[in-house]
Amino acid sequence: MRRLPPLTALEAFVQVARLGSVKAAAEELALSTPALSRRIQALERYVGRSLFERKHQALEINADGLGLLNDIAPALDAMSVAVEKLMNGGNQLRLRLAVMPLFASQRLLPLLRDLRQAYPLLHLDIETTPHAAARLGEGLDAAIILAREVDPALYVHELGREYIYLFGNAESLKQNPVEKPEDLQRHILLIHRDMPTIFEDWKEGVGCRDIQPTATDTYDSGPLMLEAAGQGLGIAIMLASHYTHSHDSRLVRLFDQEIESPYRYFFVCRPRALQNRAVRIFHDWLVAHGV
Repeated sequence: MRRLPPLTALEAFVQVARLGSVKAAAEELALSTPALSRRIQALERYVGRSLFERKHQALEINADGLGLLNDIAPALDAMSVAVEKLMNGGNQLRLRLAVMPLFASQRLLPLLRDLRQAYPLLHLDIETTPHAAARLGEGLDAAIILAREVDPALYVHELGREYIYLFGNAESLKQNPVEKPEDLQRHILLIHRDMPTIFEDWKEGVGCRDIQPTATDTYDSGPLMLEAAGQGLGIAIMLASHYTHSHDSRLVRLFDQEIESPYRYFFVCRPRALQNRAVRIFHDWLVAHGV
């Protein structure tokens, strides 16, 4: 049998191909960028051809690279599942799940007791990690992500429609009221990093495209963003579910238009992951409970 290239080189290749970024892949593998690049170069020397197009400091997978990815990624995913099964002794069912922190605290964790009672052998390892969709099969079995659209190569289940809400601290808004969209020009707006266009989407929906707030502050944490709004640090523009599940008496919603959000929560996994009993149980439970 022909010798295989080092598994570390294959792992580096798959990670870069899935994430589309050497820097992001290096962070996920806890490597320096030069070390990861050397692994990619070693694999290219081994197969005797380039797997990526070099464009300035970026790597873009080419046709040969895509063919190799499609051939080896399922095998690497299967190896990961096999090792996990052995580590668990075949008794426990373990799901490695990535989930957004705010979704986890507001909608998932309150129901996990019911899941544990129904399936006592199922255990969840939960991460709040970036690049979750790209890491499926590489340390993650499934993920709940917030996105406008999802890679069509993945299995996707949409977790309900969402609407855009603006809300802020009730006491602060008594001093500086917002009665019409133009009043937002006197306020600081709080926006989540994963929903960068949400204010533009809302303005499009209400027909006020030219409004600009005093400033825009960006957060990468939903819980911190809710707390900032509660503290009166600005007006948050988030999803209806974020507001309704917060149960925060300090907050008051602005306006009553129901503008549908292009950003929604999705359960995602690789199609073959649905053959994993832990993934299937969690998926079916999630759908049945309408989380």
